[in-house]
Amino acid sequence: MTGAQPETKRGRTGKAVSTLLLAASVLALLRPMPLHAQETELRGEVSESAILSDQQRKVRQMSRARAQDLNGPATATADAPADTYSPASPGAVPDETDGTAANDSIFDQPAATDDPFVENPSPPKPRRTSTAKQRADDADKKADNDTAGKKKTKAADKKKTKQQTDPTATGTTTTADTGTAGEDQDGANRRAVTIDSVDRQKLDPGAERTASIEGQKIKPEDDPFAATGIKVGSFVFRPTLEQGFTATSNADASSGGTSAVLSETALRFSATSDWRENSATIDGYGIFRNTVSGQKINDAQGRIEGQLNVDLDNELRAIAKLGYEAVPESASSPDAIAGVTSQPLRQTVDGSLGIEKDVGKMRYALTGAITHDFYGDADLSDGTTLSQKDRDSTLYSATLRTGYQVSPAITPFVEVEAGRRVYDLRLDSNLYERSSTRLGARAGLELDMDDKLSGEFSVGWLREAIDDDRLPANAGPYVNADLKWSPERGTIVGLTGRTTIESTTTAGESGDVLYSGRLTGERQVRANLTANSALGLDWRDYTGSDGHDLILSAEAGLTWWLNRYAGLTTRVRTEKLNSNLPGRDYVANSIFLGLKVQR
Repeated sequence: MTGAQPETKRGRTGKAVSTLLLAASVLALLRPMPLHAQETELRGEVSESAILSDQQRKVRQMSRARAQDLNGPATATADAPADTYSPASPGAVPDETDGTAANDSIFDQPAATDDPFVENPSPPKPRRTSTAKQRADDADKKADNDTAGKKKTKAADKKKTKQQTDPTATGTTTTADTGTAGEDQDGANRRAVTIDSVDRQKLDPGAERTASIEGQKIKPEDDPFAATGIKVGSFVFRPTLEQGFTATSNADASSGGTSAVLSETALRFSATSDWRENSATIDGYGIFRNTVSGQKINDAQGRIEGQLNVDLDNELRAIAKLGYEAVPESASSPDAIAGVTSQPLRQTVDGSLGIEKDVGKMRYALTGAITHDFYGDADLSDGTTLSQKDRDSTLYSATLRTGYQVSPAITPFVEVEAGRRVYDLRLDSNLYERSSTRLGARAGLELDMDDKLSGEFSVGWLREAIDDDRLPANAGPYVNADLKWSPERGTIVGLTGRTTIESTTTAGESGDVLYSGRLTGERQVRANLTANSALGLDWRDYTGSDGHDLILSAEAGLTWWLNRYAGLTTRVRTEKLNSNLPGRDYVANSIFLGLKVQR
């Protein structure tokens, strides 16, 4: 026992020394802890009363901020200092180091005054705001701003509605209030809107209603009195009926004609297709004359013709025409029969088919035509009839045209024609073979300047050689023209010209060549007043003799439209024939007054 006691004392002494060394080490380590706590943002014990006091302070600050926003938004906005830039991410810029940044919050860093190693202790850095606290503050501010913005918007809407309903309100006040509300709304941190928020917004009571289409200015019609037409299937049908009376000094336009008053009825129509690709037209007229007093006249004439245009493949176009005409023989015709109660009726059936093709600037056209003339019997004054069968004939012809388009408006062309006229009877009543061979050539110009100038004209030579050697051929210069010129709007000037070979069955005569020309003018004086005029010149050259006829004519008329469908029309006409052959001269003057209706 006694031998073990010294050993125990030494062990206790070693433990005591170890304990002292450990305590000294711990004390040395704990001395710099306050400074390290400032760097690591560690804090000690916090009392519950301090936390409660800090929360109450924040509530009072938020209440004062809300009261300022509600009571004086404009003043607060104007007097508020500029917001200091605050980055969204903490630590983006260095924190302020001045002492003014620290508030009386319990979370402010305490001053390190117990460090013996620091002679002049620097003020502590303000504590960096935690992310959770910053998010909470942002959420509170956002909620406050949304509430204030909604109240301001409602107040602005009520004030705006009151100003609109109050007629005494001034525009200056409305503008100021609206601008203030707009500034408040722009300054608020508003919540993101949904996609359909615009559709859900209330309509502004002051917004103007969009004007209707019918309220726009209507463009005036170019011709307010033009016929509108009637829809018949795929065609637009435009009929015109003219009824009136004609007083004339020469009822039948002959050397022995006398005056008369005639009832005249004229029916004209046109039909145009409404197709998408091809086109078709149908035109026709009919004129009926009956004597009211004076020389006995009872005749009728008319014509109908149609045209079909079809676009084929390979730049080919087909043009087909078909027509029928019935006209009594004119009393001034070289083949007129003397001593008859009525001249024979001449009927004509004609048709043609043409093919056109464009190759670059070259223009090609080939046309075949057939014309058949047949005559009725002549009623003689003694009650008998005279057959006209020996005058019936058919003309077959083919025409080839070649042109070159110098410009879109001008196309020169050359044309050759070959044909054969065949009489139904090989020999006529005087035993002459009247069948003949037809040849012709001409050159011309085709014009296309839209509505300004359009049409064509050509000149050449035409010849028909009769099979009977005793009769000379009908031949002479050939002139053809069909032009439309519009010098100004509402004025149309037309020029037409034709060359026709007229055959005959008179013994020892071949026939004649007739040159016809017409110059027409139409002027729209007013929207409901149209004036028209015409000048005519005909020259007939008899084959095998020096005989000739000169026919001059002039006409002027007016049409006054009462409305789109009816109008009053009148015209004055004079015609004179001078001939070096006996018994052919005459003069005819006439005046017409009637009613014209259209649809």
